[in-house]
Amino acid sequence: MQNVNSWRSVAAATGRADRAAAEAGVRRAYRAAGLAEPDRIIWAASPRAAVGTVEKLTDAGRSVREEVRTRPWAEERRRMYDELGPAGWSALWSATGAQLWDTTAALAERIRTGVVADLAPRPEDEGAVRLILLDAVLGQHDAAWLAAFDGRGDRLSGLAEVARNAGWWWPYENAVVISERPEVLHRDEAGRLDHGEGPALAYGDGFALHAWRGMPVPAAFLAELSTLTPGRIRAEENAELRRVMLEYYGYDRYLTESGAKPVHRDETGVLWRIALPGDEDVVMVEVVNSTPEPDGTHRTYWLRVPPATRTAKDGVAWTFGLEGAAYTPERQT
Repeated sequence: MQNVNSWRSVAAATGRADRAAAEAGVRRAYRAAGLAEPDRIIWAASPRAAVGTVEKLTDAGRSVREEVRTRPWAEERRRMYDELGPAGWSALWSATGAQLWDTTAALAERIRTGVVADLAPRPEDEGAVRLILLDAVLGQHDAAWLAAFDGRGDRLSGLAEVARNAGWWWPYENAVVISERPEVLHRDEAGRLDHGEGPALAYGDGFALHAWRGMPVPAAFLAELSTLTPGRIRAEENAELRRVMLEYYGYDRYLTESGAKPVHRDETGVLWRIALPGDEDVVMVEVVNSTPEPDGTHRTYWLRVPPATRTAKDGVAWTFGLEGAAYTPERQT
Protein backbone atom coordinates (compact mmCIF):
# COMPACT_ATOMS: atom_id res chain seq x y z
CA MET A 1 0.00 0.00 0.00
CA GLN A 2 2.87 2.36 0.74
CA ASN A 3 4.11 1.90 -2.83
CA VAL A 4 0.69 2.82 -4.22
CA ASN A 5 0.41 5.88 -2.01
CA SER A 6 3.84 7.02 -3.14
CA TRP A 7 2.82 6.84 -6.79
CA ARG A 8 -0.53 8.45 -6.01
CA SER A 9 1.46 11.40 -4.68
CA VAL A 10 3.56 11.43 -7.86
CA ALA A 11 0.45 11.62 -10.05
CA ALA A 12 -0.92 14.52 -7.98
CA ALA A 13 2.38 16.38 -7.52
CA THR A 14 2.44 20.11 -8.20
CA GLY A 15 5.20 22.67 -8.18
CA ARG A 16 8.43 23.19 -10.01
CA ALA A 17 10.12 20.10 -11.47
CA ASP A 18 13.47 18.85 -10.24
CA ARG A 19 15.06 19.47 -13.60
CA ALA A 20 18.43 17.88 -12.85
CA ALA A 21 16.82 14.64 -11.62
CA ALA A 22 14.35 14.54 -14.52
CA GLU A 23 17.11 15.06 -17.09
CA ALA A 24 19.18 12.31 -15.48
CA GLY A 25 16.14 10.03 -15.78
CA VAL A 26 15.78 10.89 -19.46
CA ARG A 27 19.39 9.98 -20.18
CA ARG A 28 19.05 6.76 -18.21
CA ALA A 29 15.91 5.82 -20.17
CA TYR A 30 17.73 6.42 -23.47
CA ARG A 31 20.68 4.27 -22.39
CA ALA A 32 18.35 1.48 -21.23
CA ALA A 33 16.74 1.56 -24.69
CA GLY A 34 20.14 1.26 -26.38
CA LEU A 35 19.99 4.81 -27.71
CA ALA A 36 22.52 7.60 -27.64
CA GLU A 37 21.64 10.30 -25.14
CA PRO A 38 19.83 13.28 -26.70
CA ASP A 39 21.86 16.33 -27.69
CA ARG A 40 19.29 18.78 -26.34
CA ILE A 41 16.80 18.82 -23.48
CA ILE A 42 14.33 21.69 -23.70
CA TRP A 43 11.91 22.66 -20.93
CA ALA A 44 8.38 23.99 -21.42
CA ALA A 45 5.99 25.49 -18.89
CA SER A 46 3.05 23.19 -19.69
CA PRO A 47 1.95 20.42 -22.06
CA ARG A 48 0.38 23.12 -24.24
CA ALA A 49 3.67 25.02 -24.41
CA ALA A 50 5.54 21.75 -25.03
CA VAL A 51 3.40 20.98 -28.09
CA GLY A 52 4.23 24.42 -29.44
CA THR A 53 7.92 23.79 -28.80
CA VAL A 54 7.80 20.42 -30.56
CA GLU A 55 6.14 22.04 -33.58
CA LYS A 56 9.14 24.34 -33.93
CA LEU A 57 11.88 21.74 -33.37
CA THR A 58 14.50 21.39 -36.09
CA ASP A 59 16.89 18.48 -36.54
CA ALA A 60 15.20 16.58 -33.69
CA GLY A 61 15.01 13.32 -35.63
CA ARG A 62 12.19 10.82 -35.37
CA SER A 63 10.18 10.04 -32.25
CA VAL A 64 11.75 7.29 -30.13
CA ARG A 65 8.77 6.85 -27.80
CA GLU A 66 8.42 3.25 -28.99
CA GLU A 67 11.97 2.38 -27.90
CA VAL A 68 12.03 4.48 -24.74
CA ARG A 69 8.59 3.84 -23.29
CA THR A 70 6.33 1.41 -25.19
CA ARG A 71 8.68 -1.49 -25.83
CA PRO A 72 10.30 -1.60 -22.35
CA TRP A 73 6.87 -1.50 -20.72
CA ALA A 74 5.55 -4.34 -22.89
CA GLU A 75 8.64 -6.48 -22.29
CA GLU A 76 8.54 -5.94 -18.53
CA ARG A 77 4.85 -6.75 -18.45
CA ARG A 78 5.51 -9.99 -20.32
CA ARG A 79 8.35 -10.85 -17.95
CA MET A 80 6.19 -10.28 -14.88
CA TYR A 81 3.25 -12.13 -16.43
CA ASP A 82 5.46 -15.16 -17.16
CA GLU A 83 6.97 -15.03 -13.69
CA LEU A 84 3.73 -14.61 -11.74
CA GLY A 85 1.22 -16.34 -14.00
CA PRO A 86 -2.19 -14.96 -14.96
CA ALA A 87 -3.57 -14.95 -11.41
CA GLY A 88 -0.41 -13.47 -9.93
CA TRP A 89 -0.21 -10.70 -12.50
CA SER A 90 -3.89 -9.88 -12.02
CA ALA A 91 -3.41 -9.69 -8.25
CA LEU A 92 -0.34 -7.46 -8.65
CA TRP A 93 -2.15 -5.06 -10.97
CA SER A 94 -5.22 -4.97 -8.71
CA ALA A 95 -3.05 -4.08 -5.71
CA THR A 96 -1.06 -1.39 -7.52
CA GLY A 97 -1.81 0.21 -10.87
CA ALA A 98 -5.54 -0.50 -10.93
CA GLN A 99 -6.00 1.73 -7.89
CA LEU A 100 -4.58 4.72 -9.76
CA TRP A 101 -5.58 4.01 -13.33
CA ASP A 102 -9.03 5.60 -13.59
CA THR A 103 -8.12 8.94 -12.06
CA THR A 104 -4.77 9.37 -13.82
CA ALA A 105 -6.10 8.26 -17.21
CA ALA A 106 -9.05 10.63 -16.91
CA LEU A 107 -6.78 13.51 -15.93
CA ALA A 108 -4.42 12.85 -18.85
CA GLU A 109 -7.36 12.80 -21.27
CA ARG A 110 -8.66 16.09 -19.90
CA ILE A 111 -5.23 17.65 -20.43
CA ARG A 112 -5.12 16.37 -24.02
CA THR A 113 -8.58 17.78 -24.67
CA GLY A 114 -7.59 21.13 -23.18
CA VAL A 115 -4.42 21.35 -25.27
CA VAL A 116 -6.32 20.56 -28.46
CA ALA A 117 -9.01 23.12 -27.62
CA ASP A 118 -6.40 25.84 -27.02
CA LEU A 119 -4.12 25.12 -29.97
CA ALA A 120 -6.61 23.96 -32.60
CA PRO A 121 -9.65 26.24 -32.59
CA ARG A 122 -10.56 24.98 -36.09
CA PRO A 123 -11.48 21.27 -36.47
CA GLU A 124 -9.14 20.92 -39.45
CA ASP A 125 -6.19 21.84 -37.22
CA GLU A 126 -6.83 19.19 -34.58
CA GLY A 127 -5.09 16.32 -36.35
CA ALA A 128 -1.63 17.88 -36.24
CA VAL A 129 -1.91 18.65 -32.52
CA ARG A 130 -3.20 15.17 -31.69
CA LEU A 131 -0.29 13.57 -33.57
CA ILE A 132 2.19 15.49 -31.43
CA LEU A 133 0.33 14.46 -28.28
CA LEU A 134 0.66 10.81 -29.35
CA ASP A 135 4.45 11.20 -29.12
CA ALA A 136 4.28 12.19 -25.43
CA VAL A 137 5.45 10.08 -22.51
CA LEU A 138 3.14 11.07 -19.67
CA GLY A 139 5.70 11.39 -16.89
CA GLN A 140 3.89 11.77 -13.57
CA HIS A 141 0.64 10.66 -15.20
CA ASP A 142 2.18 7.29 -16.06
CA ALA A 143 2.13 6.63 -12.31
CA ALA A 144 -0.43 3.81 -12.52
CA TRP A 145 1.60 1.37 -14.57
CA LEU A 146 4.92 2.46 -13.06
CA ALA A 147 3.51 1.56 -9.63
CA ALA A 148 3.02 -2.04 -10.79
CA PHE A 149 6.72 -2.42 -11.67
CA ASP A 150 8.25 -0.43 -8.82
CA GLY A 151 10.87 -2.49 -6.97
CA ARG A 152 10.79 -5.31 -9.53
CA GLY A 153 13.85 -4.49 -11.62
CA ASP A 154 15.78 -1.55 -13.03
CA ARG A 155 14.62 -1.67 -16.64
CA LEU A 156 12.11 1.16 -16.14
CA SER A 157 14.05 3.14 -13.54
CA GLY A 158 14.81 6.00 -15.96
CA LEU A 159 11.14 6.42 -16.82
CA ALA A 160 10.26 6.30 -13.13
CA GLU A 161 12.86 8.96 -12.31
CA VAL A 162 11.40 11.34 -14.87
CA ALA A 163 7.86 10.65 -13.61
CA ARG A 164 8.82 11.43 -10.01
CA ASN A 165 10.33 14.76 -10.99
CA ALA A 166 8.51 16.21 -14.02
CA GLY A 167 5.42 16.21 -16.21
CA TRP A 168 4.93 15.02 -19.78
CA TRP A 169 7.90 14.66 -22.11
CA TRP A 170 8.58 14.11 -25.79
CA PRO A 171 11.56 11.91 -26.75
CA TYR A 172 13.16 12.26 -30.20
CA GLU A 173 16.45 11.00 -31.55
CA ASN A 174 18.36 14.22 -30.96
CA ALA A 175 16.15 16.27 -28.65
CA VAL A 176 13.76 15.95 -25.73
CA VAL A 177 11.06 18.41 -24.67
CA ILE A 178 9.92 18.18 -21.03
CA SER A 179 6.94 19.90 -19.44
CA GLU A 180 6.81 21.32 -15.96
CA ARG A 181 4.24 19.94 -13.55
CA PRO A 182 1.05 21.90 -12.79
CA GLU A 183 1.14 24.58 -10.13
CA VAL A 184 -2.46 23.97 -9.04
CA LEU A 185 -4.54 20.78 -8.82
CA HIS A 186 -7.94 20.53 -7.13
CA ARG A 187 -9.95 17.30 -7.15
CA ASP A 188 -12.99 15.96 -5.34
CA GLU A 189 -13.17 12.81 -3.24
CA ALA A 190 -13.72 10.76 -6.40
CA GLY A 191 -10.52 12.09 -7.97
CA ARG A 192 -12.32 14.29 -10.52
CA LEU A 193 -11.17 17.83 -11.33
CA ASP A 194 -13.25 20.08 -9.13
CA HIS A 195 -12.98 23.71 -8.02
CA GLY A 196 -15.61 26.39 -7.74
CA GLU A 197 -13.32 29.39 -7.24
CA GLY A 198 -10.82 29.20 -10.08
CA PRO A 199 -8.93 26.66 -12.19
CA ALA A 200 -9.05 23.03 -11.08
CA LEU A 201 -5.73 22.49 -12.90
CA ALA A 202 -3.29 25.27 -13.80
CA TYR A 203 0.25 25.52 -15.13
CA GLY A 204 2.69 28.38 -14.74
CA ASP A 205 2.10 29.77 -18.23
CA GLY A 206 -1.65 30.16 -17.77
CA PHE A 207 -2.77 26.90 -19.38
CA ALA A 208 -5.67 25.87 -17.15
CA LEU A 209 -8.72 23.64 -16.93
CA HIS A 210 -11.88 24.63 -15.09
CA ALA A 211 -14.24 21.96 -13.77
CA TRP A 212 -17.00 21.33 -11.28
CA ARG A 213 -17.13 17.74 -10.00
CA GLY A 214 -15.43 16.52 -13.14
CA MET A 215 -17.53 18.45 -15.64
CA PRO A 216 -15.67 21.00 -17.79
CA VAL A 217 -17.03 24.52 -17.32
CA PRO A 218 -15.99 27.91 -18.72
CA ALA A 219 -13.90 30.15 -16.47
CA ALA A 220 -16.50 32.93 -16.74
CA PHE A 221 -19.18 30.53 -15.55
CA LEU A 222 -17.33 29.86 -12.30
CA ALA A 223 -16.87 33.56 -11.70
CA GLU A 224 -20.66 33.95 -11.81
CA LEU A 225 -21.49 31.29 -9.23
CA SER A 226 -21.14 33.56 -6.21
CA THR A 227 -23.84 35.90 -7.58
CA LEU A 228 -26.44 33.29 -8.53
CA THR A 229 -30.16 33.84 -8.03
CA PRO A 230 -33.08 31.44 -8.59
CA GLY A 231 -34.04 33.50 -11.64
CA ARG A 232 -30.58 33.21 -13.16
CA ILE A 233 -30.62 29.45 -12.59
CA ARG A 234 -33.98 29.09 -14.33
CA ALA A 235 -32.77 31.22 -17.23
CA GLU A 236 -29.70 29.05 -17.97
CA GLU A 237 -30.38 27.18 -21.22
CA ASN A 238 -27.59 24.62 -20.87
CA ALA A 239 -29.04 21.81 -18.74
CA GLU A 240 -25.65 20.57 -17.52
CA LEU A 241 -24.54 24.03 -16.43
CA ARG A 242 -27.90 24.56 -14.74
CA ARG A 243 -27.33 21.40 -12.68
CA VAL A 244 -23.94 22.74 -11.62
CA MET A 245 -25.61 25.98 -10.58
CA LEU A 246 -28.16 24.07 -8.50
CA GLU A 247 -25.48 22.00 -6.78
CA TYR A 248 -23.46 25.10 -5.96
CA TYR A 249 -26.45 27.14 -4.86
CA GLY A 250 -27.97 24.29 -2.87
CA TYR A 251 -31.20 22.52 -3.70
CA ASP A 252 -32.73 23.37 -0.34
CA ARG A 253 -31.89 27.06 -0.72
CA TYR A 254 -33.26 27.09 -4.25
CA LEU A 255 -36.50 25.49 -3.07
CA THR A 256 -36.91 28.03 -0.29
CA GLU A 257 -36.08 31.11 -2.34
CA SER A 258 -38.02 30.13 -5.45
CA GLY A 259 -41.26 29.62 -3.56
CA ALA A 260 -41.55 25.91 -4.36
CA LYS A 261 -44.46 24.00 -2.85
CA PRO A 262 -44.39 20.45 -1.44
CA VAL A 263 -46.18 17.86 -3.55
CA HIS A 264 -46.49 15.13 -0.93
CA ARG A 265 -45.81 14.51 2.72
CA ASP A 266 -46.05 11.45 4.98
CA GLU A 267 -44.40 10.00 8.09
CA THR A 268 -41.01 9.72 6.33
CA GLY A 269 -40.68 13.30 5.08
CA VAL A 270 -41.75 15.87 2.50
CA LEU A 271 -41.46 15.48 -1.29
CA TRP A 272 -40.59 18.56 -3.33
CA ARG A 273 -40.52 18.98 -7.10
CA ILE A 274 -38.72 21.63 -9.18
CA ALA A 275 -39.79 21.95 -12.82
CA LEU A 276 -36.91 23.09 -15.03
CA PRO A 277 -37.48 24.08 -18.68
CA GLY A 278 -35.77 21.77 -21.14
CA ASP A 279 -34.68 19.34 -18.42
CA GLU A 280 -36.07 16.63 -16.17
CA ASP A 281 -37.72 17.73 -12.93
CA VAL A 282 -35.55 17.87 -9.84
CA VAL A 283 -37.27 15.88 -7.10
CA MET A 284 -36.08 16.05 -3.49
CA VAL A 285 -37.18 14.45 -0.25
CA GLU A 286 -36.80 16.54 2.90
CA VAL A 287 -36.21 14.31 5.93
CA VAL A 288 -35.52 15.16 9.55
CA ASN A 289 -33.01 13.11 11.50
CA SER A 290 -34.82 11.62 14.50
CA THR A 291 -31.57 11.49 16.47
CA PRO A 292 -30.91 14.91 18.05
CA GLU A 293 -27.65 16.79 17.66
CA PRO A 294 -25.61 17.55 20.81
CA ASP A 295 -27.43 20.88 21.12
CA GLY A 296 -30.83 19.16 21.01
CA THR A 297 -31.77 20.23 17.48
CA HIS A 298 -32.70 17.83 14.69
CA ARG A 299 -30.79 18.10 11.41
CA THR A 300 -32.69 18.29 8.12
CA TYR A 301 -31.40 16.40 5.08
CA TRP A 302 -32.30 16.77 1.40
CA LEU A 303 -32.17 13.62 -0.72
CA ARG A 304 -32.35 13.83 -4.49
CA VAL A 305 -34.52 11.04 -5.93
CA PRO A 306 -35.66 9.99 -9.44
CA PRO A 307 -38.10 12.31 -11.26
CA ALA A 308 -40.79 9.60 -11.32
CA THR A 309 -41.01 9.51 -7.50
CA ARG A 310 -44.55 10.28 -6.32
CA THR A 311 -44.40 9.97 -2.53
CA ALA A 312 -41.89 10.87 0.16
CA LYS A 313 -41.81 7.27 1.35
CA ASP A 314 -41.01 6.01 -2.16
CA GLY A 315 -38.16 8.51 -2.33
CA VAL A 316 -36.64 7.52 1.01
CA ALA A 317 -37.05 3.83 0.12
CA TRP A 318 -35.24 4.41 -3.19
CA THR A 319 -32.18 5.70 -1.33
CA PHE A 320 -32.01 2.28 0.37
CA GLY A 321 -32.56 0.39 -2.90
CA LEU A 322 -36.11 -0.61 -1.91
CA GLU A 323 -39.65 -0.20 -3.15
CA GLY A 324 -41.85 2.04 -1.05
CA ALA A 325 -44.05 -0.84 0.10
CA ALA A 326 -41.01 -2.73 1.38
CA TYR A 327 -39.64 0.21 3.38
CA THR A 328 -40.74 -0.25 6.99
CA PRO A 329 -37.92 0.98 9.24
CA GLU A 330 -38.18 0.06 12.90
CA ARG A 331 -36.38 3.24 13.86
CA GLN A 332 -35.42 6.27 11.84
CA THR A 333 -31.88 7.59 12.14
